[in-house]
Amino acid sequence: MSSEIQSSRSVVMEKMFAHPQQKVWRALTEKALVAQWLMKNDFEPEVGRRFQLRSEPMPNWDGIIDCEVLVVEPLKELSYRWSTFGLDTVVNFTLTPTEGGTLVHMEHSGFPMDRDANYKGAMYGWQKFLGAMDKVVGELGAE
Repeated sequence: MSSEIQSSRSVVMEKMFAHPQQKVWRALTEKALVAQWLMKNDFEPEVGRRFQLRSEPMPNWDGIIDCEVLVVEPLKELSYRWSTFGLDTVVNFTLTPTEGGTLVHMEHSGFPMDRDANYKGAMYGWQKFLGAMDKVVGELGAE
C-alpha cells in the first residue's frame, strides 16, 4: 500500500466560504449550480450514480469526464470518481462549519507521479473552479 501512496499525489485546497453549509452543499450537489461553477453535468447526489461532466472539446480531449458518486454525507462530505485522460482519480469535498461560514477541504487524489501535466492542470483548474463556486454560493438567495 505504501508504494501506491508514494506513486501518486493529490491536489489539496482549502477555501473559506462566508456562507452556511447549506448553501455550499447546494452548490456542490444541485446540477444547475454545479454547471455554473464547474461544468455541464447530469449529476445526482446518490451513491453509485454514474454521471458526466462536459466541457468544450479540445485537441486530444473530447471534453467529457466520466464520474461515479462514491460518498454522500449531506452537509458534510461528497466524493466521486473522476475519469479522464486515461486516469482514474477521486475528488473529495469535506465541509466544516466555522464561526464565519464553512471551510471547504477539497482533495483530488490519484495522480501518478509521471503525469505532471495532468496534476498541474488540476491545480490550476481547481483554483479557478473554487473561486467560481464562491461566486455562485454568494449569489444564492436565503434558504
